[in-house]
Amino acid sequence: MMRVRLLAGVLTIAMVMTACSGGSTGDEADQGASKSGTVRLAVNPWVGDEASNAVIAYLLEHELGYKVELVKAAEADSWKGFEKGTVDVVIENWAHPELKKEYIEQKKVAVTAGENGNKGIIGWYVPEWMVEKYPDITNWQNLKKYADLFKTDKSGNLGQFLAGDPSYVTNDEALIKNLGLPYKVVYSGSEDALIDAARKATQDKKPLLMYFYEPQWLFNQLKLVKINLPPYAIGCDTDVKKVACDYPPYLLDKIVSTKFASQGGNAYELIKNFVWTNDDQNSVAFDIAVNKMSDEAAAQKWVEANKIVWQDWIPA
Repeated sequence: MMRVRLLAGVLTIAMVMTACSGGSTGDEADQGASKSGTVRLAVNPWVGDEASNAVIAYLLEHELGYKVELVKAAEADSWKGFEKGTVDVVIENWAHPELKKEYIEQKKVAVTAGENGNKGIIGWYVPEWMVEKYPDITNWQNLKKYADLFKTDKSGNLGQFLAGDPSYVTNDEALIKNLGLPYKVVYSGSEDALIDAARKATQDKKPLLMYFYEPQWLFNQLKLVKINLPPYAIGCDTDVKKVACDYPPYLLDKIVSTKFASQGGNAYELIKNFVWTNDDQNSVAFDIAVNKMSDEAAAQKWVEANKIVWQDWIPA
């Protein structure tokens, strides 16, 4: 009995010493396996943003060992996630000075993490065949005389201007009003609907005036021609209600939560280092939208073919 008691005492002392010296218990081992944590990426409703997030998610999971949660939300709702703690990263921000003022300057729940390399263009477009048939249609002033071409059941006696998701960055209603154009904005509701309209207008030679943007994989399949609106000048769009100029060029940037910037470790470093081109994004987006690959498969395909690009994003 004395030997048993002595043995039990030795074991107890050994366990205490192990705990004090940092030895691993079962709970600590579990914590070590998941110490990288979860990264919450906001996915906005266009396939280009989906493509960027797919590649980042793949690298976070397969190269750095993080878990990833994809949070589907409109742009403004994504920023609300910084305050609620439900979003860590917005990888493709289209300017949004009003959101930066609220969430970065005033509430201080978000910070910028640099440009992501994508160059954004927003504008009004028509199918190429329309320019061939009506060469002067790209001058916005001539849209008045062509308004009847664009009439639809939804636009009534006015020409139809087809917009996308109402949550997108858009000045179109104000532009039409301030430029005195006889058009009505009709929202298609999504990027897919815009793409379908562009395809049908090209194939069927159907008149179409639409909101569209780059980066966008569709430009690799068909030709759309941009309308020349009054040129953009700094400050011409400050008052959205009075705007009468074209959209500015956008150098898209990354926004992260303040907490993620300070505590995100290697995940934050990867986001900060992430920079790629419109062609990079379009290639992944094309595989998702046209080749019907899963996000992960499309990301894996790009990652395997472009190590020279992404290896510099991975923290040393």
